[in-house]
Amino acid sequence: MLQGCKSEPEHASLSRIIERGYITVGTSFGSTSYYIGAEGPTGFEYELAQKYAEYLGVDLKVVPSYNLDELFSKLDSGEVDILAAGLTVTPNRVAHYNFSPSYNRISQKLVFKQGKDRPRNLDQLNGKLLVTANSSHVENLENLKIDNPLLTWEETVELDIEELLLKVLDESIDYTIIDSHTLAVSRRYYPEISIGFTVQSEQPLAWAISRKGDDSIFASTIEFFGQVHHDGTLLALDDKYYGHVEQFNYVDTRLFIQAVEQKLPKYRHLFEKYGQEIDWRLLAAISYQESHWEPHARSYTGVRGMMMLTLPTAKQMGIKSRLDAEQSVRGGAKYFKRMFDRMPARVPHPDRLWFALASYNVGLGHLNDARAITKKQGGDPDRWVEVKARLPLLKQKKYYKHTRYGYARGDEPVNYVENIRRYYDTLTWMDDKQRQENELKNKLLTPEEQIVTTEVAETTGG
Repeated sequence: MLQGCKSEPEHASLSRIIERGYITVGTSFGSTSYYIGAEGPTGFEYELAQKYAEYLGVDLKVVPSYNLDELFSKLDSGEVDILAAGLTVTPNRVAHYNFSPSYNRISQKLVFKQGKDRPRNLDQLNGKLLVTANSSHVENLENLKIDNPLLTWEETVELDIEELLLKVLDESIDYTIIDSHTLAVSRRYYPEISIGFTVQSEQPLAWAISRKGDDSIFASTIEFFGQVHHDGTLLALDDKYYGHVEQFNYVDTRLFIQAVEQKLPKYRHLFEKYGQEIDWRLLAAISYQESHWEPHARSYTGVRGMMMLTLPTAKQMGIKSRLDAEQSVRGGAKYFKRMFDRMPARVPHPDRLWFALASYNVGLGHLNDARAITKKQGGDPDRWVEVKARLPLLKQKKYYKHTRYGYARGDEPVNYVENIRRYYDTLTWMDDKQRQENELKNKLLTPEEQIVTTEVAETTGG
């Protein structure tokens, strides 16, 4: 199609952004930046950029890319106003761009496949190292090569970091380099990815801003980050995406993935049936944490069944047999919904979910005691990241003696919630992947084959 002459984009200024009513943000596709989830666009960088747009009083226009070169090219040309893509602040980049205040610090890890020989330094690399072209990883490798002349690697513009991890897992390559925060998330889905050693110690992450034009956008990011640091917004956002993945347990993660593949299909229909008001995957994650999906699970404390209900709770929920899988799931879903509904409406999402989970575990009274301590200490009692830091204080007499409900093992609900969040993340990722594969498969089928496939799925409950 023929197009008319296109004039060079005007480089952004804050007044121009406000005048036109939107800011254009370049970002990268990925689990820590931007992706389309079941409920629409999501990702740490996306949410932070959305808050920046709200701060400016304009709409957000996202321009995602798989290619770093393309992103910087768009920033250079003025097609995007800023880059919010989990960019490391490196000497080469600082020489060409302005950067907002840092909002995180990450290190670079060399990774390999579990079971292979672990390299502990650059001298022990014995195989193919493939990294993303024009990334901070390449810049760092070039610096390392000065003192390590035998160091070699290959670069790719075609593969993103998830594809590189898959290449490691299928042994097409031996090593790649990944940022620590992305690795923490990715190991929930790919537990066989192991860390060899740290290639680069911690460096700041920040947004990149063009030096062409005035400094008004740069100045506004300084004010914005000052605000979100001060009011706890950044702390809460960081906890939402990374707070529960800091600890990694290979065996637990591997066992959960096996259970999703082997045990969950038998009970999935129950979670879907009774998890409609929540999210069946969250309900399933709660059940796994409680019983590992064992209908006859029992505890020395007297809780039983798939959802490990106490006898009084089961009676309140109208459950006659806690060892009946369907009754247990129905009762657990009803009880969790009750906890969720009792949370103050002002508590934001997803904090309200995590509060409800903590209440499911330790009781609403103890949760509210921890929220009261949080408020007394100057924290925000409506943010999970603040309250979870105070829950363990319920074990200390100098704190619990001033509370309404007294002593509680407050570290247990913290571990409980974080475990469920990890299971929920993994299950959501696996479920989304399966749905995408099924959609792609259906596109390749003839209409007649699609009808047969649908009938088989309905028959098997898939």
